[in-house]
Amino acid sequence: MAKLQALLKWLTPGIRVKRWMLFLIAGISLISASFGYAVLIAVDIHPLGGLHSITELGLLAAAALLGFDMVLLAFFRLSQNILAPYRKHQQGRVIDIVYAHSKRQKGPRVVAIGGGTGLPSVLRGLKQFTSNITAIVTVADDGGSSGRLRRELGVLPPGDLRNNIAALADDESLMTRLFQYRFDTGDLGGHAFGNLFITALAGVTGSIETALIETERVLNIQGRVLPATLEDVNLVATIRLLNPSRTVVIEGESDISAAGGQIEQLSVKPADAAAYGESVQAILEADLVVIGPGSLFTSILPNLLVKGIAEALRATNAYVVYVCNVATQPGETDGFTVADHVLALERQVGRGLFQVVLANNAYPQLNAGVNTHYVLPAPPHHEILQRYEMRYIDLTDSDRPWRHDPQKLAAGLLQLRDEERQGASSRAAFTEV
Repeated sequence: MAKLQALLKWLTPGIRVKRWMLFLIAGISLISASFGYAVLIAVDIHPLGGLHSITELGLLAAAALLGFDMVLLAFFRLSQNILAPYRKHQQGRVIDIVYAHSKRQKGPRVVAIGGGTGLPSVLRGLKQFTSNITAIVTVADDGGSSGRLRRELGVLPPGDLRNNIAALADDESLMTRLFQYRFDTGDLGGHAFGNLFITALAGVTGSIETALIETERVLNIQGRVLPATLEDVNLVATIRLLNPSRTVVIEGESDISAAGGQIEQLSVKPADAAAYGESVQAILEADLVVIGPGSLFTSILPNLLVKGIAEALRATNAYVVYVCNVATQPGETDGFTVADHVLALERQVGRGLFQVVLANNAYPQLNAGVNTHYVLPAPPHHEILQRYEMRYIDLTDSDRPWRHDPQKLAAGLLQLRDEERQGASSRAAFTEV
């Protein structure tokens, strides 16, 4: 009964489908009749008797051509009317949209790990080439709007999740801009609309996992965003203060950077917090994994310290790239070189998580400002050069040179992946020989 009702809906007046279905049937009938008549002529069975005139053959060809044109027009109009509800937020010709969608669907399976303002740069660049993107995001944030919602409602902090969902959506979409809108007055002052939306949806659906799926559907994003863990985790840092010189233990992500010392040790609390299963599975199934960019101690490491993430990175067959920051971050990486970033990662989670380091080698002064201090390359003969492939290219954004340019970053990552694939093919061919 339900199938019959669904079928009858196609006959509803005004949806502009019936007329073009009839037009399509008429076109197909005309083509069939023309070819059928041609077959009769070919075997010299003329239904009306007599010779076949040139005029008769011309009319036959014209009828077939007309039927073909009718079929093409009907298909075009049907595709427009049927796809119209799905194209409300898509600009351009249908063929261009379908082609781009198909190309992205066939793109590599990419996992990007991080948070803050760094990870969205990776997503904005790569979403042009693949829709098979999974962003794994830290949920240790305890400051700002996210921290308030976390303390008052007991939810996972939605801020980093929101930023990365928005990065995978259409930047020009009104819904995306609404999602990123931040209230500046009243009781809602400081809250981003997207944070409230995700929190409310988690309450309605009963879980943050379902809330993220529904949010991604609303914004029609290219990929998905997952938390590193579903547990309520906090960062704990051992920090050496410089003036006066002493060591303190600070709990809470927002207080760590503000302490102003050198971070010697970092951990998550509880220490046995388990990684979200979907995040681990995404890493194991990936073709390319990107770690960073972002705040080294408060955006990247909080993911890697969750039990199961580092283990998955060591177990995956994916090509794993660490993207070093363009500029140092006050309170976290003051004076750090590329080598210092890598050594900090090794001290916290050990070696063997990635194969290559992608870093910036351009240091523009225009638009940089006095507070931008670029991360310089690893010194010659440094020990990390024996353990990792180093790749230096210009990754700077011309307007904000302390940040990564999404297009440059995506191009560098995909080039690294292509070179790795070619190298793997060459090694396989050499082995076979």
